[in-house]
Amino acid sequence: MSTTDGVRADWAQKDFYAELGVSKDATADEIKKAYRRLARANHPDSNPGDTAKHDKFKAVAEAYDVVGDADKRKKYDEVRSLYASGGFPGGFGGGFGGQGGQGGQGINLEDLLRDRGGAGGGGFGDMFGDLFGGGRAGRGRRTRAQKGADVETTATISFTDAIDGVTVALRLSSESACPDCKGTGGKPGTKPHVCPECEGAGFVVASAGGAFAINETCPMCGGRQLVYDEACPTCHGSGRGTSSRTIQARIPAGVKDGQRIRLRGKGGPGDNGGPAGDLYVTVKVSGHRLFGRKDDNLTLDVPVSFDELVLGAEIKIPTLGGAPVTLKVPAGTPNGRTFRVRGRGATKADGTKGDLLATVEVQVPASVEGPAREAIEAYRAAMAGKPLRSKLFEDA
Repeated sequence: MSTTDGVRADWAQKDFYAELGVSKDATADEIKKAYRRLARANHPDSNPGDTAKHDKFKAVAEAYDVVGDADKRKKYDEVRSLYASGGFPGGFGGGFGGQGGQGGQGINLEDLLRDRGGAGGGGFGDMFGDLFGGGRAGRGRRTRAQKGADVETTATISFTDAIDGVTVALRLSSESACPDCKGTGGKPGTKPHVCPECEGAGFVVASAGGAFAINETCPMCGGRQLVYDEACPTCHGSGRGTSSRTIQARIPAGVKDGQRIRLRGKGGPGDNGGPAGDLYVTVKVSGHRLFGRKDDNLTLDVPVSFDELVLGAEIKIPTLGGAPVTLKVPAGTPNGRTFRVRGRGATKADGTKGDLLATVEVQVPASVEGPAREAIEAYRAAMAGKPLRSKLFEDA
């Protein structure tokens, strides 16, 4: 009962329309009504101990799972039509595993799907391998390739590295196939057999309450379709192990604190030849003693004196990782004004850079003596006739 892209080899031998009591040309609505009627009549909850009705319920659920789905129904009809019409070399007409075909000789469907070419290939197993998952490897049941698990990790980098970009070494531990049994779950050297619980389908039909049923991963084989009489002593039958490795990951320039970066194909290894999963790195950025960040701009608090704001000045300020720049402060600049220095910020997604936002902050000395104090007292006397807070009372 091997599968490929949802197509099962035993479909050709089953008449799902007859199971539901509808014609091949039945509409989707007619199929749904027939399924609900039969499911209600044969539901295990309504018929405790009635094995025949329990089996009927499973058969009806399986039939509806196929012909109740437009895509599966199309594939099912193609499979039935192919085998019923003898659409392959050698001719095959009427019946499935019964009398018919060329010379009236019975043909067994399982033989058609089995590799009959020996070591030299050929045979119908190769011809229909793409359809039913057979071919030269089709002697046993074959599960689908599965993408590996995604892996999460965290990387802490400096403020400067976040602006410039950096390559970091990440030590990863992820789930992988057991190194001893290669993911099969069986004891090395032993041979598997078809799972008796799901009969090699990889899933079982379970009641979802009421008139509904769902397909669930087989609890015995875990969806592998095959089971071993002796479990692998290393993984105890799970087929899984843990692998550790170190990779070099490039953190792009301009990354923000808390940003999550996706590295394709750097996660856990896939199963049965499937692709590796992805690695998600959450970046933590350490603070800087001088610079801050606002979006793609850097911020800097610049200490200035009172006279520099009153009279104006040219002052030098640092940039992150670059040469200092001269900031021209006009006379009469208010405290707290922010100046913009173009192109000295963080790298943006398009490769351009943000700006440096420099905010001037007046520094008040703790004490003033000598000529400086005399000058300030003279200034106070000169400004006595222009009280700063008079407007507060006018507006109040």
